[in-house]
Amino acid sequence: MSDATLHATHQNPDDFAVQIADQIESFLVAVTEVAKGDEPDSAVPFLLLEVSQLLLAGGRLGAHEDIVPDERYEPDPGPEQDVDELRENLARILDPIDVYSEVFDPYEPRKAPVPARISDDLTDVITDLRHGMAHYRAGRTTEALWWWQFSYFSNWGSTASATLRALQSVVAHVRLNQPLAELDGLDTDQDIGDETLEAEAGQVMAEEIAGPLGLRPVQ
Repeated sequence: MSDATLHATHQNPDDFAVQIADQIESFLVAVTEVAKGDEPDSAVPFLLLEVSQLLLAGGRLGAHEDIVPDERYEPDPGPEQDVDELRENLARILDPIDVYSEVFDPYEPRKAPVPARISDDLTDVITDLRHGMAHYRAGRTTEALWWWQFSYFSNWGSTASATLRALQSVVAHVRLNQPLAELDGLDTDQDIGDETLEAEAGQVMAEEIAGPLGLRPVQ
């Protein structure tokens, strides 16, 4: 199934697979456009919207009964697309707020927050989604749905959820005109706890991030 036939008229728009594929394709296209940097002022609110919509598709996959692939072994979907340039472009656009702290599993008691990057998370999600899209475009619809559902549970669902929380927090800090803690010097190869995170966090006003990202506080 080629790009031209992804939304072919003979497909039923009410079909579950078509709807999921549409939402995933929309996310892939939107994030790729954001990464071009043509409209950096709207990057954060636009990504907030797109990740929110993607997680609706994820929720539908999660609530669906287990999808069983047609074949015992996964067919080779072909080479994975390189995402390094996409990651670098997103990191540059999101530089003021790219690093955030995340609790990896909320059901693990006393788990310390860990640093993460929105740019890494988005490209990680995109890699999973493109893998399934390769199956879908090749006409292996069940295989695509199986992969999207499996990887939703195992990786991209939690990754996208953490990214959404970070993006929502940025928008909330700016719109409510609240100071935002900057993770000054923090990087993703560090293992930190609450006290270390607090010690390394420098205070910056939300306006410093709001301007470059096109966000304005609530009046």
